Amino acid sequence: MLLSIQDLKVSFRMGKVDGVAQRADAVKGVSFDVPENSIVALVGESGSGKSVTAMSILNLLPDNAERQGRILWQGKDLLQTALPELQTLRGKDIACVFQDPMQSLNPVFTVGAQIVEPLVKHLGLTKKQALARAEELLVEVGMPEPKRRLHAYPHEMSGGQQQRVMIAMALACEPKLLIADEPTTALDVTIQRQILELVGKLKDKHRMSVLFISHDLGVVGEIADHVVVMRHGVIREQGPVAGIFASPQDDYTKALLACRPSLTENPPRLMVIDDHIAGKGAGHAAKAKDPDAPVVLEVRSLAKSFFIKEGLFGKREFKAVQDVNFRLRKGHTLGVVGESGSGKTTMGLSLLRLHEPTGGEVIFEGKDLLKLSDAERQHMRRRIQVVFQNPYASLNPRFTIGQTLVEPMEIHGIGQDTAEREQRARELLGKVGLDGKAFGKYPHEFSGGQRQRIAIARCLTLNPDVLVLDEAVSALDVSVQAQVLNLLKDLQDEFGLSYVFISHDLAVVRFISDEVLVMKDGRVVEQAGAEQILAAPREDYTKRLLAAIPRGYQPAAA
Repeated sequence: MLLSIQDLKVSFRMGKVDGVAQRADAVKGVSFDVPENSIVALVGESGSGKSVTAMSILNLLPDNAERQGRILWQGKDLLQTALPELQTLRGKDIACVFQDPMQSLNPVFTVGAQIVEPLVKHLGLTKKQALARAEELLVEVGMPEPKRRLHAYPHEMSGGQQQRVMIAMALACEPKLLIADEPTTALDVTIQRQILELVGKLKDKHRMSVLFISHDLGVVGEIADHVVVMRHGVIREQGPVAGIFASPQDDYTKALLACRPSLTENPPRLMVIDDHIAGKGAGHAAKAKDPDAPVVLEVRSLAKSFFIKEGLFGKREFKAVQDVNFRLRKGHTLGVVGESGSGKTTMGLSLLRLHEPTGGEVIFEGKDLLKLSDAERQHMRRRIQVVFQNPYASLNPRFTIGQTLVEPMEIHGIGQDTAEREQRARELLGKVGLDGKAFGKYPHEFSGGQRQRIAIARCLTLNPDVLVLDEAVSALDVSVQAQVLNLLKDLQDEFGLSYVFISHDLAVVRFISDEVLVMKDGRVVEQAGAEQILAAPREDYTKRLLAAIPRGYQPAAA
């Protein structure tokens, strides 16, 4: 057995309260094996203990962590291994790929320098030999123009390319075990598909094992041999991937499988974990949409170009958005889907003039938003609000949640006084499923899903007509994603909100949208009703996006 984890317990010392030492138990007696030449998936929501379990293997945990049990690496207990020996294992025999490559790659070093480092350190190669090997590794992970990319910096690459660099670094010393911690979570479905196929191909080529960590059973069903399902620090179920998908035994596993939007069924609401476990239904059905509802936003020939400096005096035009047209009705949702670089986010930000468009019209209440004066635009801006992808970056860490919600009302003169604004803020927190205690807390005290609810509540303080949601659920667990999508439908029913919902995931877009725009290279290549796009896509590009969506374990054809 390559790796055997036996009765692993991990707790964190949390200081003292009234002289009594406080501890938080993150992992509570976990046991599973990783055989040679296999892919084992650890699956669960945020806070389930899956990443803590994986990081315990090489002791990549904070200083306040305490581990008990046994972690046997080829028969040797890593919990009893001295730090110098662990450092020899790290990167050489056991390598890691993390969720966010921009947090893992050093921004001041070239990609080549970062791939070269483990080759020189662990294998003793010369700089010239290491550079040649680094280029070979970039070729192996499918990097375009590998020789040129060696001299590029991380910020000059897309998210998918950055993740390929991380995988190249991890493979540099041909490890026996690759720990992949949510390596595809925030990537487009097409890039995600490429990364999954790459990991599977490299596993077969190098006969290495992979410990693949994810919150999405649909993803791991396509790549794993064995699945371990965790919740609240314990294993709820484990077994071969075929058995987990064909006949899951634990209610939590069944709930994880049920809460993801489907390409074949489109219920009015998504099941959430706790309701599924409690045997409850998905709740009330959504209101029927009025096909003749008034148009609240009309976009005509919208265009946005960026100008890139070339040479000493020259510049080159990059057309990020070209000739986009659509009409958005009251209480309806327009889904905008496409890969990274397709122009969907630039289009959304151009509607709000957070990017200044270079052409076209955005008609709202009979006025072209692109021609408003600064004063008119300030007044109109509160009517069209935006929710960004990353709730960790969009909330001010120095403001309490109450301050975050009250400030926009003060700026726009909503409410008679502070007491009335605070009352409205508390009511909106209740609307998005948070209790009154949240009012005095800070953003770091909340999970990602809760922060996204707070960001939505902040938008609602201004009584908007239109929300632009830019990848607002793409970085969330599938269970939290289901809660936020249901919340958006509830708010739309209650307030008559109209959404421009930007996403790379067609399954999510299908669930929430009435009409869908498919974008590629800044242009709309297909536009139709959500059901029609799924049932009969016309364009090859749309078909590729659909084909890339993870569908879980599929038995091999006889």
